[in-house]
Amino acid sequence: MPHPLISKLGRRDRLSDAEQQILETSAFSVHTFAAGEEIVAEGSTSDYSCLILEGWASRNKQLKDGRQQITAFHILGDFVDLHSFLLKPMDHTVVAITACKMAMVKHSVVKEITENHPHLTRMLWLSTLIDASIHREWLVTLGRLPAPAHLAHLICELYLRLEAVGEAKDYSFVFPVTQTLLADALGLSTVHVNRVVQELRREKLISWRGARVGIPNFDRLKLFAEFDPTYLNLLVEQR
Repeated sequence: MPHPLISKLGRRDRLSDAEQQILETSAFSVHTFAAGEEIVAEGSTSDYSCLILEGWASRNKQLKDGRQQITAFHILGDFVDLHSFLLKPMDHTVVAITACKMAMVKHSVVKEITENHPHLTRMLWLSTLIDASIHREWLVTLGRLPAPAHLAHLICELYLRLEAVGEAKDYSFVFPVTQTLLADALGLSTVHVNRVVQELRREKLISWRGARVGIPNFDRLKLFAEFDPTYLNLLVEQR
C-alpha cells in the first residue's frame, strides 16, 4: 500500500523517488490511539508532528461549559499538527474519532527537510495551505449556507478528499461520525442534524446506511451544496 502522505501529495505534484524515500522513512515511531482519545492536547508543546496512517480524527475547540466546535475532520494522509513545528503551544485539541494509527515525525526531521529539500518543503507547505483553505470554506458554509446545503457541502468535500487517498470510490464512502459529532461540526443540535439527514435522503441526494454514505448523483449534490472543489487543490501542477 502506498504511503498515505505520498498518495495525498502525489495528487498535487510529482514527488521524486528520493522525496518519496524521505517521507517513507521520516517517522521515528508509530502510535495507536483509541476512539475518543486525545492525540494532541490543547496547551501542549511537542517536538514531533502526527500523521494519520489509519483512522479518522477531529480538530476541536472546547468552551468552558464543555461544549465544543469541531473545526476539521482529518483522514488518512493528513498531518494533524504539522503547524506545531512552528506554532507552540497548541491552541486546540485533536481527538481520535475512530481507532487511529499515527506516524510520529520529529520536528528535527521537518527542519532538515526545509533546509535541504526545497520542493518537498513546498509540498508540505502546500498541505498546510490546503488545511487553511478548508478552514475558510468551513467558515463560509457554517455562516452562510442553510443546514441541508452545509451538510451536502461537507459530504462532497469528504468524498473528494477520501478519493484522493484511495479511501472512497463509486461515490460511496465510510463516514464513521456520530450525529453528536456531526452536530458539533455543523453547529447544530443533534435533533436538527437528524432532520437534515432525513431531508437529504428524502430528496434522494444521499443514501446513508450505518456508517456508509452514498451519493446517487454527485453533480446534483454539488449543485445543491454550491460546492466548488477549487479550494481542495486537486490539480497536478509543478509547485
